[in-house]
Amino acid sequence: MSETQNVLSIDTCGALGSIALARIAEGAESESAEPQIAGLTEIPGKTYSAQLVPAVRDLLASHSVALSELAAIVVTSGPGSFTGIRIGLSTAKGLAEAHSIPLLAVSRLAVLAAKASKPAAALDASRHEFYLREEGRELLLDREAFRERAAVLAGNLAVCETSVHAAAPAAILVDPPMAADALRAVLTRLRARDFDNPLTLDGNYLRRSDAEIFSRPPLAASSPTSAS
Repeated sequence: MSETQNVLSIDTCGALGSIALARIAEGAESESAEPQIAGLTEIPGKTYSAQLVPAVRDLLASHSVALSELAAIVVTSGPGSFTGIRIGLSTAKGLAEAHSIPLLAVSRLAVLAAKASKPAAALDASRHEFYLREEGRELLLDREAFRERAAVLAGNLAVCETSVHAAAPAAILVDPPMAADALRAVLTRLRARDFDNPLTLDGNYLRRSDAEIFSRPPLAASSPTSAS
């Protein structure tokens, strides 16, 4: 007889965040069963630091599930908003450590590709650059390089933003991935208990943050001029 376990998913990588609670069946006869999404909560962008933890608490309470009863936590680890990635990842790590819950991270590009059932996916990286996932590799490309690769991929490429679709008109445009989509994308890993080490887990940034890019090293102190 199959058992059902509760799994929480957190995604704060995009302009709109979300959390989802799912019930996943285990057992040989239920390996092909899709996760049952018990609840989904959307979280407006730029409110993650204030609303993420209360939203998790409210979602679990509304379904009478305690944190200690979670079988795993899934977190979308980027690429996307640097601040959003950090908040989602730190929250997932904190909850996992405090309650000894296994943690599983997944790329937002991988979730997008799985949602569209396509082998490749792309996201807007701003500054006329794009994140591209193809054959398991993830790259940061400038507009020209992306347009060339997107033309080759054509309908095998999934996108979720009109800005990316404008640069890759042959790509398949779908709705942005949500926390529930992440659960479906990692179902095989969940059942195989292929979890990540929270101590070494980091965000999937694919490039340096604005602070690192635009920071300047401090000017070296000039030596005093000798008197002539």
